[in-house]
Amino acid sequence: MVYKMSKWISYHPKTIIIVCLALLVPAIIGYICTGINYDILSYLPKDLESVQGEELLDTAFNNASSSFIVVNNASQKDLEKMKNKIEKIDGVYSVTCINTLADPSIPTEILPDVLTDIFYSEDKESSLMMVQYTNSGSSEETMNAIKTIRSVMNKQCFLSGVSAIGVDTKDLVDKEAPVYIAVAIALALVVLIFTMNSFILPFVLLTALGVAVIYNMGTNIIFGQISYITQAIAAILQLGVTMDYSVFLMDRYEEECKKHPGDNKLAMSFAIESTFTSLAGSSLTTVFGFLALCFMQFTLGLDIGLVMAKGVLFGVVTVVTFLPALILMLDKAIKKTHKKSIIPPFQGISNFTVKHRKVLAIIFLILFIPAYLVQSNLNVYYNMDKALPQDLDSISSLSVLKERFNMATTHFIICDANMSSSAMTQMTNEVEEVDGVVKVLSLSSFIGPSIPLSILPDEVKDICVAKKDDGKEIQLIMINSEYSGATDEENAQIDTLYKIVKKYDKDAYLTGEGVLEKDLIDVTNRDFIVTNIISIAAIFILIMICLKSFSLPVILVMGIELAILLNKAISVILGAEVPFIGPTVIGCVQLGATVDYAILLATRFKEELSNGQNKEDAMRVAANSASRSIFQSAVVFFAATFGVYLLCNISIVKSICGMLARGSIISAIVIIVFVTPTLVCCESFINKTSIKWREPTLKRATANGAEEPQDEKTEKAKEQAPDDFVPQLSIKDGTMDKDGNPYHPSTPPMKKHDDKEKRI
Repeated sequence: MVYKMSKWISYHPKTIIIVCLALLVPAIIGYICTGINYDILSYLPKDLESVQGEELLDTAFNNASSSFIVVNNASQKDLEKMKNKIEKIDGVYSVTCINTLADPSIPTEILPDVLTDIFYSEDKESSLMMVQYTNSGSSEETMNAIKTIRSVMNKQCFLSGVSAIGVDTKDLVDKEAPVYIAVAIALALVVLIFTMNSFILPFVLLTALGVAVIYNMGTNIIFGQISYITQAIAAILQLGVTMDYSVFLMDRYEEECKKHPGDNKLAMSFAIESTFTSLAGSSLTTVFGFLALCFMQFTLGLDIGLVMAKGVLFGVVTVVTFLPALILMLDKAIKKTHKKSIIPPFQGISNFTVKHRKVLAIIFLILFIPAYLVQSNLNVYYNMDKALPQDLDSISSLSVLKERFNMATTHFIICDANMSSSAMTQMTNEVEEVDGVVKVLSLSSFIGPSIPLSILPDEVKDICVAKKDDGKEIQLIMINSEYSGATDEENAQIDTLYKIVKKYDKDAYLTGEGVLEKDLIDVTNRDFIVTNIISIAAIFILIMICLKSFSLPVILVMGIELAILLNKAISVILGAEVPFIGPTVIGCVQLGATVDYAILLATRFKEELSNGQNKEDAMRVAANSASRSIFQSAVVFFAATFGVYLLCNISIVKSICGMLARGSIISAIVIIVFVTPTLVCCESFINKTSIKWREPTLKRATANGAEEPQDEKTEKAKEQAPDDFVPQLSIKDGTMDKDGNPYHPSTPPMKKHDDKEKRI
């Protein structure tokens, strides 16, 4: 089956190119039509009370999306003018300020304290306005409304809130994403130009992978929308993750061209056939690494997981179809631009790791202890404000809000409107006494002894009281807190508020940005454990099936897990803060993406053992060949993701790309230095716990379509050679003789002069 497919691909390059290019048209249309979600908290589980409370804010009070405007040095008449302008803007539901509750003609000095405490700063130089929107905070209508509000504001006004942060996030992503994607491609191109033996070949590889990226991003339309984080990192991750597939295929194609000079189509069919098992196995492990993210309760993982799993599949399909077709069509141009690669030979490292295999295997095991202990102190943040540059308008306005009104976050209580006035007053009083609570805005705040109920405007009642779908009346209470979200102080405050609210109304809801972020902490901590278990188990099973071994998965997965632990440990040593989703994404993505390196090494080791070599020589050959591909893939992955790390101002994206860049290099080092000797040490045990470990299993298609054993050519050569000749292995194949001397195809076989001559 595989050889028929590989042969058809190799002998029909024009057809493949035409089909692949034609498919770009619907993919581009799909990409343009895919929506982007800028509200990270919207990915929280729908069964959380905080999320259900947010839905009530939206459906009953039109308050799920709101903003605060701090106005400095404005009279009540100026506030009234601004209020009237903002209310007329499309997408604005209501504007609440001091003029909503009191006539503008009334001097500020004689207003009741209950009003001035809420709507004025302590020095009375700043006033507060609350804007509610008709649609959700991430909707295009709300974002356009916020932009319009900013256009009518003067320099003395400061707009903040989740919705405003969303607008600034969108603008930042739209501005930066094209830049760092271009830089990532450019850096990857530079690395490929220096590491490959042709000037044209890197452009060919990136063209093929670029087509796969467009396919992936275009098919995201099936989801309706994706998160801005997924949008920002998907292309970069797909490029880095699938680049090694291209490198593996090209390395094998070069080997086959040496074996079949003058017949590049046959060489390509053999290359596809030879690498198909490792590509299929490695791509499936990567896919399942990403799919493990789908088991997160925080459904941003589902968003990233599905998009990236789909991207890997598009990548591997493109590598075995479109890429070979391009190479065959441009084969002459590629050969004309031939040059020497700067990748150093790994022969010395291979010999060293094999020679000192026992010591290195022991170090491999010991390293787990300090790596685990250090990484357990990883500093994780959950506050959305930290994910963005502090000089953004919305973030700097938030600082003004906190400074002038001692208000960092806002909580909402949704409770029974028919609660007795005494109970409501008592609950409100208890809430006001909680540490960190600055102000409490409720209907009871306005109908105290200072303001009769008769003069309370209907629009205020509409803000505070509404009806659920079942007809039950509910009341809204707003709590301003001086604590920032996702802090220990804020979380303790929320726990206290929750107990107070539930004491008076067991069906009440406590929600708001701070409450959502607290739930985010609990959800993502659980997600980290679950996804890591699932990813490890899934990849373990896949390796076991693909390589038909019970012991190999243990060694290979342990290698990448050590690399992950070392990666996170370095973050601790550097004193870096990582975003809440960082450890989960790194745990799944680095495992799935870089276990390819280990699979490549193991499959090549098995292949050389199947050719009759002893374990030491087999590993020298395998390590020398695989290390080149591993090094090249890791460096390209590093270049692409590190470019984003340097340029990106979105902390979540920046941190993830930085850790993945570092993780690719660490994984490569661990595989080359530690997994290599461990495989040699455990080879006898691997043989006992694997099916047909040392037996040749791969059959090849000859030029006329018949099947022949992979090693038939070697056997024929042995039959034709004189008795006093010893066959040599090609260094271009990633091999060498037992003494570590390179062999070139033009070199005649060595004669056997005496019994001391070393043989392979």
